[in-house]
Amino acid sequence: MNKTVNINLANILFHIDEKAFNKLQRYLESIKRSFSGTAGSDEIIADIEARIAELFQEKMENDRQVITLKEVDEVINIMGQPEDYMVDEDIFEDEPKRSTESRPKIKKLYRDIDNKYIGGVCAGLEHYLGFDVIWIRLIFIILGIFTGFGFIAYILLWILVPEAATTSQKLDMRGEPVNISNIERKVKEGFDDVADKVKSVDYEKVGNKVKSSGKTFFDALGDVIMFLFKVFGKFIGILLIIIGAATLIGLFIGFFTVGILDIVHIPGIDFYDMVNSTSAPVWLVSLLCFFAVGIPFFFLLYLGLKILVNNLQSIGNIAKFSLLGLWLLAIIGLSVLGIQQVSAHAFSGTTTIKEDLYFPQGVDTLRINLQASDLYENQENVGINGMTLTYNEEGDKLLFDDDVRFDIKKSEDSLAHIRIRKDADGSSFESAKDRATKIDYAYSVEANTLILDNFYTTAAKNKVRDQEVRVTVFVPSNSVIQLDESAKRHIGRVTRYDKDIYRSNIVDYQWLMQDNGILKCLDCPEDLEEDEEDEDGRIIINGDGVDIDIKDDGDSFKMKIDEEGVKIKTNENN
Repeated sequence: MNKTVNINLANILFHIDEKAFNKLQRYLESIKRSFSGTAGSDEIIADIEARIAELFQEKMENDRQVITLKEVDEVINIMGQPEDYMVDEDIFEDEPKRSTESRPKIKKLYRDIDNKYIGGVCAGLEHYLGFDVIWIRLIFIILGIFTGFGFIAYILLWILVPEAATTSQKLDMRGEPVNISNIERKVKEGFDDVADKVKSVDYEKVGNKVKSSGKTFFDALGDVIMFLFKVFGKFIGILLIIIGAATLIGLFIGFFTVGILDIVHIPGIDFYDMVNSTSAPVWLVSLLCFFAVGIPFFFLLYLGLKILVNNLQSIGNIAKFSLLGLWLLAIIGLSVLGIQQVSAHAFSGTTTIKEDLYFPQGVDTLRINLQASDLYENQENVGINGMTLTYNEEGDKLLFDDDVRFDIKKSEDSLAHIRIRKDADGSSFESAKDRATKIDYAYSVEANTLILDNFYTTAAKNKVRDQEVRVTVFVPSNSVIQLDESAKRHIGRVTRYDKDIYRSNIVDYQWLMQDNGILKCLDCPEDLEEDEEDEDGRIIINGDGVDIDIKDDGDSFKMKIDEEGVKIKTNENN
């Protein structure tokens, strides 16, 4: 068990082993004695301590790590042995002399504020790139004048690149080892420069005065820009915190709302089962969504806190990588579920039923009615794609839809027929056709009336897979047809008739099936125009689309957008 000591080195707190502390203390005291009486000794010692503190920070993995003899020896090896600088060698007599190894020069990019005209960017790039500063400044000026990029790049570098303020940073900028010898040399050079300037102050040229005044102006401008940049950064930090916190709170509430409703089976959450093609419960999907969306916004919140709070405690690498792994698992899980969901609609299947219709002899008019079920007509449950969840008399859960369309066509023989086409999607052609077969739809014949259901149902386990029912009634030529008011919104687009009226209005009149398959109105008012068939002047876009009729070489124009839509009529005279 070793005793530890807390020390303040260059205004940074460290936990250090007692033996390591004693050695470091002897090392610093010997350096202080060697520089006593030297010009700028206080600055030299301060720079050396700052460099040692920087090296300690680089070797620490966390704030609670204790500095041992190993770290102190490594720092002393980097800074230089005392005998190399003629400090008290007797203190370190027990240590063997070490051969100095040549280290590769590693330069760091800083702004050189000692040789700056504006922000020191070009002077700093001179040290980093090895080019003469004149050429670098010319490149920025040319790019700034002709493209504007030079000015933008200079301002960004001015804001983002730190200035070489300390002796250690100036040595790093030049790629020189930051040890005792170089720190001493740089500090003394600074004092020599000051002394030379004081001696030659009466012989300064006017140009240097202009340069000095220019530096003062740009220094003030730089301070203003940096202040604005910091204010803007704080604003961004606050904005990130608000966005991140609001999103996390919304996700948290949404997750528990959806998840708990599913766990306790509260009514209203059943619509998820209508579309879910996977075996994943809703709470699992909501949890994956919470992690997939929430983790990035958590880091967004953390980034905002880091911008506002300079000494914010780090969450640690373990937590960061754990959250990253959890986010990747959530993304992979949602991707797999998404692929399964999409594949459920990859194929379409159809099953068709065609049966003969038998009406009593001597029937002169065929009536078509559509009936709704008393059990389903007042349903107001939440629906998807027109489908709602309901229950039959036995209490079985069903999917219900009243989007049934029917068309009237001419029969090829003397009998009436009905064709019922059922469509559905599935992950394969076989499953889609099987799901279409399981759609329940019924009709009946009473005397001269064909009664069609205006709805269809299927078991809830079949899910919502774009189910659809389309009915076609084939009637013989010269048959008279009367549509009930209940059929008004269920008439399909394939039915053809000879009057220029809205499709929903054909229930108001009687119609005769002609040999050409077009219904002829028997009791329409005389002022209703006939919709003459001219194959050269008709554009029909079915599926609740647009009916456009252009005739007489473009002199006449008609347009209908049905379902009580827009009707336009024009010719060359109006």
